[in-house]
Amino acid sequence: MSQSVPAKLIKRPIRPATSTSPQAKRAVVSGTFGSALEWFDFAVYGAMSATVFPSLFFNELDPAMGLLASFAAFGVGFFARPLGGIVFGHLGDRIGRRKVLLTTFISMGIGSLVIGLLPSFSAIGFAAPLLLVLMRFIQGFALGGEATGAQLMTMEHAPADRRAFYGALMAMGSPISQVAANAMLALLSGVLSEDAFMSWGWRVPFLLSILLVAVGIYIRLKVEETPVFQEGKEELAEEATNPVTVLRTHGVTIARLILAYSPIVLTFYVVSVFGISYLTQHGFTRNQTFTIIMISNLLSVIAIWWGGRLADLYGRRRILVIGSVGTLVAALVFFRVVDLGNFPLTLAVVAFALVAAQFGNAGQGALFAEAFPTHMRYTGSALALTGSNLVFAAPAPFLASWLTGLNGGGTIYITVFWVAVIAAAIINMLLMGDGKTLEGGEHRFGRYVAATEAADEPARTGVMDR
Repeated sequence: MSQSVPAKLIKRPIRPATSTSPQAKRAVVSGTFGSALEWFDFAVYGAMSATVFPSLFFNELDPAMGLLASFAAFGVGFFARPLGGIVFGHLGDRIGRRKVLLTTFISMGIGSLVIGLLPSFSAIGFAAPLLLVLMRFIQGFALGGEATGAQLMTMEHAPADRRAFYGALMAMGSPISQVAANAMLALLSGVLSEDAFMSWGWRVPFLLSILLVAVGIYIRLKVEETPVFQEGKEELAEEATNPVTVLRTHGVTIARLILAYSPIVLTFYVVSVFGISYLTQHGFTRNQTFTIIMISNLLSVIAIWWGGRLADLYGRRRILVIGSVGTLVAALVFFRVVDLGNFPLTLAVVAFALVAAQFGNAGQGALFAEAFPTHMRYTGSALALTGSNLVFAAPAPFLASWLTGLNGGGTIYITVFWVAVIAAAIINMLLMGDGKTLEGGEHRFGRYVAATEAADEPARTGVMDR
């Protein structure tokens, strides 16, 4: 009786040595720069909604209601994101990624500039909060198309063995922007008096964004349309699609991706937005709070880098699960540690929460993109991404503030909710399968691959084409 001989295994390198095309490099620079700018504006707005906007734009309300109103205005951007995802996703699938990304970039810059110039409630009355909400809507609408489009533009230009990593570089825009925003706010709040900061200091980050927009547009004009989209034009010609078609054919997939991403966005916004308010109410100065958030986000940039590398090697879903487990641990201990009022311990728990979230976040871009065919990819990915942000991120600061107020300042209600959502998401992900490649082929995840398969993926096995 013959016995089968085990196939020889070849170890894959964590860092592939294949070359990257000039267009792929430009797409990375363009996408990372654009993502950082878009999220910088969102990060500044989030910080201001917890500290400045309640007294400037909602000062007719008592402090608790003013904070709730400010967080509600913060959430308007998230409600606009699915609409932006539908509109820009459909356009991106029909006319290409490049044109759409130029439009979203300019729109975000205009919204931020107007916020930076906006008079307070005491100067123009109810027009002030109304304009604030409108600009927040424009920001969210633009980001609904930007977040997904930047990922797709980059991944569709990227080498096949580095798509998760390149997608993860887009995710770096979020913590990088948090670092830049909180560093600037910490500096401004440290060198300016309280009156000066409340009068004009908070406007500086919004006004500076117009310079970044000009540079970003120049970079994006240098990036060509993606080869994957160009090749997929045949699918588009044979099967016209629209958001309704995408929902009808991939609705279950979109719903499962929405839940899968919930641990990341819920943790990020509870910690980075509501957490700012919570820390300042529990013994930490504004400068200390901004410093904690800044350092934690800086560390999470490293987590995204390695998460992206490992997602290409071991699978996108596995990295997202590992990060979600980390956020589950953080949710259980976060408020208890902050309540101690100890700076090093608080820094440690905030850093752990954001590092875990961003490590898992590294797998999101490729996981979402690979769940849809080319002619539905922008729309489907945008609906899943913006849907998760709408359901779980938008209400997070408001819900956390409301639940703690409902419990007399206690945090048990928000902790139970936080933990329950993450647990449900992990179960959902464990029951999901991995998607196909952007070209429709099968993935081979794992550190080792059979030698017989090496010829099919030289970049992954160390058998390099020089």
